[in-house]
Amino acid sequence: MKKNLFGYTLSALEDEMVSLGEKRFRATQLFQWMYGKNVYDFDSMTDMSKSFRSLLGEQYECVLPSIHTEQVAKDGTIKLLLNMSDGAKVETVLMRYDYGNAICVSSEVGCSMGCAFCASGLLKKERNLTAAEMIGEVLVMNARLAEVGERVSHIVVMGTGEPFDNYDEVSKFIHIANEPKGLGIGARHITVSTCGIVPGIERYANEGIQVNLAISLHAPNTEIRSALMPINRHYPLETLLPAVKDYVEKSGRRVTFEYILIKGVNDREEDAKELCERLAGILCYVNLIPLNPVPEKPFERSEPTTTRRFAEYLNAHGVNCTVRKEWGTGIDAACGQLRAKAKKEENHGQ
Repeated sequence: MKKNLFGYTLSALEDEMVSLGEKRFRATQLFQWMYGKNVYDFDSMTDMSKSFRSLLGEQYECVLPSIHTEQVAKDGTIKLLLNMSDGAKVETVLMRYDYGNAICVSSEVGCSMGCAFCASGLLKKERNLTAAEMIGEVLVMNARLAEVGERVSHIVVMGTGEPFDNYDEVSKFIHIANEPKGLGIGARHITVSTCGIVPGIERYANEGIQVNLAISLHAPNTEIRSALMPINRHYPLETLLPAVKDYVEKSGRRVTFEYILIKGVNDREEDAKELCERLAGILCYVNLIPLNPVPEKPFERSEPTTTRRFAEYLNAHGVNCTVRKEWGTGIDAACGQLRAKAKKEENHGQ
């Protein structure tokens, strides 16, 4: 089988070229064609010899996902359902902010974390995505945005799947995205979100790259969190929060805690009070997220007045807090709604 060049970091591709008897600079040439010029046909890479291009064609390929369906929301959010080469389908979402275009990248086909409020877990994990496939999500979206003279400027690994359950491939993806000769997206424009895989957080703390970390918290105590997020039974708050503190100390970076507000479950004043106590002394801010509807789930979103009071309480008691703006709810592209719906419908009809 031919190797997909999108799965290589620059340093790994340099080693690959040396193994072929070529100079290391060949890797830089390939990166410039693939990521700088969006050229994926070896015969069109005209600054390389015909013999080398022929060798590349024999052993390598540049394979991108294909678009299965596309939806565009009134707010400009774009959701693509992508076909991978083996027929697997994943969703990726483009959100338009004042500061740029942020893509929400999926890291797995399906998800096995089983969070009670999330649609992604309705399709159990089938496999990890490769770094090449995740890069493909960005490149396909870039091609879509090129129609209007734009490109992806920010990456959040917050789509379907748990990134730290696929740590090695996600790490390669981050390095390719951050590489100046690759996608050239700054480390501080990249965020990885985990539901709390503590060994992954510990590895991440030692990476030495200034990529942002977000933690899906969603509860002020272990009892509520275990009911909402099964991962808390393996890595409870008493283990998770010390790992987060260690990350902050080693990286010097502020961490984001994501907190979906669910009516009558985690949105009371006593919950806000306990949350402030839990997060005391951690360099962080809390991103409050209104619950997005999932028909199969029994939960309701908190009232706007409740959300406002919860945010006001946190800010008044020393925890910086914002309420996330909603994007793509009308096309099931908002937080907690990704589920590769076309695949679900196809399977249902079989």
